Amino acid sequence: MSSVNVEDLTPIGEFGSRIWCETVAEYGARLLREANLPSHLEWGFTENYTLPPSRLLEDGRQLSAYFIMVRDGSVSSGDGLSEECLSLPGFHVEIQWATICNQSKSLYGREGQRRRSEHEQAMFRQIAEYVGTPNPLGLKRGNRPAVWPKEIAAALSRGSEEGGGLHNIAARLQTPSPEFADLPTTDMGVPDFSAMSIDQRRSFLGLCGLSV
Repeated sequence: MSSVNVEDLTPIGEFGSRIWCETVAEYGARLLREANLPSHLEWGFTENYTLPPSRLLEDGRQLSAYFIMVRDGSVSSGDGLSEECLSLPGFHVEIQWATICNQSKSLYGREGQRRRSEHEQAMFRQIAEYVGTPNPLGLKRGNRPAVWPKEIAAALSRGSEEGGGLHNIAARLQTPSPEFADLPTTDMGVPDFSAMSIDQRRSFLGLCGLSV
């Protein structure tokens, strides 16, 4: 049983901010330490949010990113990226901040994850159709397979159907970002590109690094 009482968590910062990344990474490391993982296990987790708002890169911060690493019988974590962590098998993501930010504050279990993924895939298809080119966001598929050892997956998802697990911890720590205040979204918080006005579409695509 995790020692993290999710009901005590309150929002501390925007998705991808330094304080949010550091705190989420710390909680992830905590969940893994509590799991008493096999000593031989090596695994890395990184998320790098590209094109973040400039306010998230203040005070010399270079990236909106965080990592969690399991190696040599210990668990470490932190803001930014670790080359050592990136070299390990695991789960490594690089994606535009705007495409993932808002829905990340939705709380859900397995079914909610499935629905979020469906809504995101619909958003990506609609953007591609609107821009007129395949994969305009440069999403990488199959370049590096995700590796989720059963012990890792169990530790980070424990209690997710009851509001726990790393995703829901991260969601509870997240404050809203102003870019999404007036944008239409699905019930999972995914930007609803099909429901946006022309100006909203241009604004959202600009956040994603695209211009039309």
